Amino acid sequence: MIQLDATHDPARRSWVGSANDPATDFPIQNLPYCMFSSGAEPARAGVAIGDGILDLEGALEAGLLAPSYASAIAGCRGTGLNALARLDRGALRALRLRLSELLRVEDDATGPHRDRLIVSARQAVLQLPMKIGGFTDFFASLHHTERGGRRTRPDNPVPANYRYVPIAYNSRASSVRVSGAAIRRPNGQWRRATGDVHFGPTEALDFELELGAFVGHSSVLGDPVPIDRAPDHIFGYCLLNDWSARDIQRWESVPLGPFLAKTLSTTVSPFVVTADALAPYRIAAAARPAGDPAPLPYLHAEADQRDGGLDLLLKASIQTEAMRTAGAPPHCVTTTNFKHMYWTVAQMIAHHTSNGCNIETGDLIGSGTTSGPTDESRACLAEITDGERPIALPNGESRTWLVDGDSVLFTGRAERPGFVPIGFGRCEGRILPAHA
Repeated sequence: MIQLDATHDPARRSWVGSANDPATDFPIQNLPYCMFSSGAEPARAGVAIGDGILDLEGALEAGLLAPSYASAIAGCRGTGLNALARLDRGALRALRLRLSELLRVEDDATGPHRDRLIVSARQAVLQLPMKIGGFTDFFASLHHTERGGRRTRPDNPVPANYRYVPIAYNSRASSVRVSGAAIRRPNGQWRRATGDVHFGPTEALDFELELGAFVGHSSVLGDPVPIDRAPDHIFGYCLLNDWSARDIQRWESVPLGPFLAKTLSTTVSPFVVTADALAPYRIAAAARPAGDPAPLPYLHAEADQRDGGLDLLLKASIQTEAMRTAGAPPHCVTTTNFKHMYWTVAQMIAHHTSNGCNIETGDLIGSGTTSGPTDESRACLAEITDGERPIALPNGESRTWLVDGDSVLFTGRAERPGFVPIGFGRCEGRILPAHA
């Protein structure tokens, strides 16, 4: 059941002035966690607020947080938010409430400490938020599946199993990088239209606009997670770019699915927006098209059907080298919404563990490309251009696939009447040339 409390109060304001700006991603109603460093010290846990970061270690040292959180906060130093993510849901809600109280305008306890509690986000170096042990990427958009299938299976674009099972593959945790890290164009093998098999830099580099979910509570090997308990295992969410080499992918994917076309790199945003922060933006799961089968019992829960969806606006923008040189901003090439997904995150977790496979703290779950029903909501270049119809950019350039020097920027924002909008920060990567 969705739980709303004082942390979601739209009237609440912060003594951090930038947090009260309507355009900020990080008002006091959000409070996402991150890992940051300043100077040569190891990264430590923080909470984004406006254009600043609240230092959790500093708040603890100032006596503003309960000693019971000391081991979890200390456990994050130099590693990731995993120690914090392992706390039970009640403890995390209590910590969120305490942080909201400390940051609101009416608070007096922080007065003597404010100068050292808040670090400017512009002066901080943001790190990968979690120590990631496993990375599973799903295929949750029926619209993405249909569009891709029309290219290779025009008579039957959706696989027979798709409407029954949340399809996924195991990707590479070691190549996940935080926003801002450069992406090296990969070399790979594929077959050209002439029939020649070729090895060299990919000629069809693409982005995939996705939502990522970080596992908080581990599960036990051999014990499936029931779907009505699946939300208890999610710590929070991030934006995720599943960079893809489409030419390599088409050649290698038969019969076992994608491999090197996907493991070149994955970019995630540095802030983990907690499941509790997103509670006001929960909606019903997407309605299934007429004639589609109902989810099997292990994938069905009334609560998940009622509020397992997320009303989350997602955008992808491209900035070319020429645009950057001219001072032109990134150009938005797609706008979609996570509410269109065929499968919910709870269904992904329930299926992932249905054979007894365990999930562990820090594991990353990708949603797959978040394409919606309209042409404007196609969430990767493979759909937008079909490899044949370049998109025009404002400066006269065009793109069928990404070229060296291009930057791709993802943003996400949750909005609902009566609540303060919250966002995810930037998820951005820039393409470097391939190695010779």
